[in-house]
Amino acid sequence: MSGALKGVRVLDLTQMMAGPFCTMLLADQGADVIKIEPPEGEATRTHGPHFADDQERHYGGYFQSINRNKRSICLDLKSQGGKQAFRSLAAGADVVIENFRAGVMDRLGLGFETLAAANPRLVYGAIRGFGDPRTGSSPYQDWPAYDIVAQAMGGIMQVTGQPDGPPTKIGPGVGDTIPAMLSAIGILSAVIHARTTGQGQFVDVAMVDGIFAICERAAMLQSYTGAVSGRDGNHHPMFAPFGTFPCSDGWVAVGCPKDHFWILLTEVMGQPELGLDPRYARNAERTSRREEVIALVTAWTLPCSKAELAGLIGGRVPFGPVNTVADLFADPHLAARGMLAQVGHAGSEQTATIANTPIRMTATPGGARQRAPMAGEHTDAVLAEAGLSESEIAALRAAGAVR
Repeated sequence: MSGALKGVRVLDLTQMMAGPFCTMLLADQGADVIKIEPPEGEATRTHGPHFADDQERHYGGYFQSINRNKRSICLDLKSQGGKQAFRSLAAGADVVIENFRAGVMDRLGLGFETLAAANPRLVYGAIRGFGDPRTGSSPYQDWPAYDIVAQAMGGIMQVTGQPDGPPTKIGPGVGDTIPAMLSAIGILSAVIHARTTGQGQFVDVAMVDGIFAICERAAMLQSYTGAVSGRDGNHHPMFAPFGTFPCSDGWVAVGCPKDHFWILLTEVMGQPELGLDPRYARNAERTSRREEVIALVTAWTLPCSKAELAGLIGGRVPFGPVNTVADLFADPHLAARGMLAQVGHAGSEQTATIANTPIRMTATPGGARQRAPMAGEHTDAVLAEAGLSESEIAALRAAGAVR
């Protein structure tokens, strides 16, 4: 069975994390994503880790994990031949997406308006640190931005970490991946609109905007109370208990957002009287006495192991162990859900295990189906599909416009 996006062609000019993660999401659901790289290949191909037997080093694990299911073509967009080849591809594409600084594609003569003149139904996506002037000019428009900048300026670092500690970066690169997911939603919305009306459009997601948008509680509190949200550590400002608790071999998460969960928890703790105690019976009282509640639950969890706690309250009260990636690789849940995808690796006899798509669909299942491409692996095939003859492709190759 084919993915739901079969027949959607995406020209992917993106690099690093945010853009490739967005197009990976589309490729996982069946879109034909053509990764357009410079003649030397995208720079992130050199990022490790690498398998020990991989002497060819076409790419490392970083590139593999977010460029699966794509085809690769190498074009020199600074050359006239490369530009013309790209225009030929764009004329038949549904989507073009890039994450250069604002104005780069316009200076190359390949901006949205130019491409849309030849292909009015084209959806043009852009992911930049501070957006594109087409949708709202930012005073920071020309600033370079990466994950850490988006996390800092978007507000998420200020509300992450321990109350008496510094602002804390979230481990995974959410400054990239969250804007990527939002961009995928915007692009698909625009594709549906284009197929209904024949009208394409420019889709713009600023990385800082994406991070600010998911800090919704902080924005709401500022508006309603004037309060500037601080750092709550691993506990919740509105529920108690609701956070992480130490145990003999690590940490566990326990949440009681509803009072009946608290009653169940106190029964398992062997202190059912706490469930009815007016100091703790309702969430409002527990929240006002949060430190007392945390201390009570901690005293119970600390002597137990994660497995013991799972046997006692797993399935009864919202609970989960704090897993390492090694724990997850051995977890029966991920195995049952097919979340550990196996793909080949160019230049190695080994098989790579990467995170599969979490989006499950009954009629059009997607997922990681094939390894990341070698640089320019599909150049001839893609250009031929765009109508170029063998002699035309050979001429472009001889001129250094394609690889």
